Amino acid sequence: MELFYDILKQLIRIPSVVGAEQPFFMFIKRELEELGITVKYYDGVLVAKGSSPQSGYISAHADRHGLICTGHNEFQYAAFIAKNKADLTGDSNSEQLLRNFTARFMDEKVQAYQPWAGSYLGLGSIKDAFLCERRNNIIFKIDGFDYLLPGIPIAFMDKLVINDDLVSAQLDNVISIAIIIYLYSLGYQGTAFFTASEEAGRSWRFLLEWFRRFDIKTDELLVLDTSPYPTLEEIRNIDIVLRHRDSNAIFRSALKNKIKKIAIKEKIKFNFKDTYLKNKMRKNGTVSSLGTTELGRLIHATKGEIQGTTLQIPTIGYHTVNETTTTRAIESMITVLKQLYKI
Repeated sequence: MELFYDILKQLIRIPSVVGAEQPFFMFIKRELEELGITVKYYDGVLVAKGSSPQSGYISAHADRHGLICTGHNEFQYAAFIAKNKADLTGDSNSEQLLRNFTARFMDEKVQAYQPWAGSYLGLGSIKDAFLCERRNNIIFKIDGFDYLLPGIPIAFMDKLVINDDLVSAQLDNVISIAIIIYLYSLGYQGTAFFTASEEAGRSWRFLLEWFRRFDIKTDELLVLDTSPYPTLEEIRNIDIVLRHRDSNAIFRSALKNKIKKIAIKEKIKFNFKDTYLKNKMRKNGTVSSLGTTELGRLIHATKGEIQGTTLQIPTIGYHTVNETTTTRAIESMITVLKQLYKI
């Protein structure tokens, strides 16, 4: 596992703000090509193929939340700027964050970078942040960035913190990327997708375009991600998170039961997120969404021609630089994937 954490530490330092993932994609490309993996870059998706590309299809989104300069000394949350809102439907976890906004961004260190080459453009500190009802976005005031031009991405400064059995950073979804690279280093020879703009609700479009480009269909697409829970106590009692469905589609794939059987055999504790949410709604007497996933949108758009399931790591502090999971959860996901793909 030491190699995995080395990979994760490196990846966390590379910025990958929604819509400005190019530098991060190039870093992934280099790491995988060093392992002898074929990697091609398409619009919105980086695709890696081992020597047996049909032996597995794994997907993870490469973008993370951050800011973007939208005018002189004006900075907005990148996922919710006007050009991205057409793909947001109101029921994603990202949008829940916007509605439940607090001042937790105060004094966070951020770095500006050139969106294509990734060149470092400077360091700043968030001094104020407020929800603008007219634009339905968070507006930030940052010291030291008055020279930036519109379109420049700004990433949260981040580093990996390991404290006993807890792992913290802006994990969503760099942790899944690290797991995929680690799997290739162990001998995985299938296909992996690294998608852009998931936090803006667009990643499924790029994945769909790739499948249609090559007229490929599958019922075993596995999408890796993190999954938010409210308390540390809850995530200590869950190792991996599965789903029967999301708000867009039912997941009908043999993968789900294969994963469940591996988890039972290995004494890995699992939770079905849609069942958890339904129970919570019933208990509280509320009606809310089962959440949206890249996979659910893909299934819905293809009328089931693309099918699969999700495998997620439970976390607290979702969409912050202090998102936290357990070492057991990470090890459990890797155990499942190694057995699923016979590595």
